[in-house]
Amino acid sequence: MAKMKGAIVIDTERCKGCNLCVLACPTDVIALKDSVNAKGYHPAYPANHDACIACVNCALVCPDMCITVYKLSPEK
Repeated sequence: MAKMKGAIVIDTERCKGCNLCVLACPTDVIALKDSVNAKGYHPAYPANHDACIACVNCALVCPDMCITVYKLSPEK
């Protein structure tokens, strides 16, 4: 059975840069940006899309519900 592939979308303007999603990600997909958003926070962003396994850990720990996880169908 093939590994599940996923993709995440992060609302960077709502993100407070709490770093919880970065710590929860088992495959190091997420990192914090060096630049700041409109609120002055360093938001999270998907730094390594290809490593995402759609585990949904990041979305579950996000206190502001900024992260949407998509499970991609395997290619045939």
